[in-house]
Amino acid sequence: MLERIEMIAGQIGNQRHLRALRDGILLTMPLIIIGSVFLILGNLPIGGYTDWLESIGLNSIFNKIVNGSFGLMALVAAFGIAHSLAEDYEVDGVAAGVISLSSFIIVTPDLIAEAGSGIAYTFVGSSGLFVAILVGLISTEIFRFFVEKNFTIKMPKGVPVAVEKSFAALLPGFMVILSWGLIYLLLTLTGVENIHALLTNTLGKPLGALGSSLWGTLVIVALNSIFWFVGIHGGNTINPVIQPIWLQNTDANRIAFQAGEQLPNIITNEFMMNFVWMGGGGATIGLVICLWLFTKAKSNKAMGRITMGPGLFNINEPALFGLPIVLNFKLLIPFVLAPMATAIITYVAMATGLVAKPVGIVVPWTMPPIISGYLATGGKISGAVIQVITLLVTVLIYYPFVKSTDRAQHRVEEEEAAATKEASS
Repeated sequence: MLERIEMIAGQIGNQRHLRALRDGILLTMPLIIIGSVFLILGNLPIGGYTDWLESIGLNSIFNKIVNGSFGLMALVAAFGIAHSLAEDYEVDGVAAGVISLSSFIIVTPDLIAEAGSGIAYTFVGSSGLFVAILVGLISTEIFRFFVEKNFTIKMPKGVPVAVEKSFAALLPGFMVILSWGLIYLLLTLTGVENIHALLTNTLGKPLGALGSSLWGTLVIVALNSIFWFVGIHGGNTINPVIQPIWLQNTDANRIAFQAGEQLPNIITNEFMMNFVWMGGGGATIGLVICLWLFTKAKSNKAMGRITMGPGLFNINEPALFGLPIVLNFKLLIPFVLAPMATAIITYVAMATGLVAKPVGIVVPWTMPPIISGYLATGGKISGAVIQVITLLVTVLIYYPFVKSTDRAQHRVEEEEAAATKEASS
């Protein structure tokens, strides 16, 4: 049964379109994190600070930088997804990415004003992710089809490689862009002038119900732990499908935070990465603390020392495969329950107003707990306090299971030591 589950999950995780989705969105992360730095700098929790920034003209500059980095999420994803998928097909990734980018702009409606026309930040940011995903995947499939059918312009030998690639992409690129131009025309003729709203309503709402609700989050958390338990990378399997929703929620909070409005979402990318999966998948921060402080067996003590450092930075592969947690049924229950407990406690605390919601600042997933909670909530001490509480809860959940396995391991070590001593005497 486990082998069957592992095989199916492995096939899902290695599916080329999901891999392209994951890698394309990862390409946006540097810009998102850089934008988050300037979002922090523009909103430090110091009395009179934002007024001072406004008076010297820096506030508008910081907002411009945030919009020009964080706010280009969909634009970068349209290129990154197409590039990754094309590389997987072993066709020109750069050409496929550029053509996908052009296609994304073509199907995105213009914002027309007296000064001229352009594209709103709304569509090139998180709100345009669904369209970016669709355009990136479909554009590359069309591009690949015509390349493999040799529908390309062949250049004579001796022509520079860059020139050869440009002409090779000309006809496939023409067909891709023509296809999206016809789709835009068709939507306009049928009265659907905004493909972004169309996809958000048809795809976004069902996925949003899963990715933005507590019950959906608990399902995702449980699946993540189960995948890791059978040796499959839970994040790589689940995140490509659901992370666009979390990132949209993050950006919606960021926009509301910049505008001084009420934050609309609790469950965001930071809620999951910094508050739920503390220590990594399975919220294993509690496990490594138990190994470090509360074990007697030499092997467990050594494992505690080895895993504590990485665990503080949310890297838990040493514990997953070294302890191990993978296929260790003695630790399956806490491995599922601990992150579900952190999700429930944090969600309820934020929903009741006891803890500040994530403000849209993207904190790197490797940021240690307490610091990450403080930063993610925009410098609110409640963000750090809730992480202290949930960290202690994970310790309490893992403690009885760790002690049970430690007693058995300690007994084995004592028996082995006694047998060695007896044999040497």
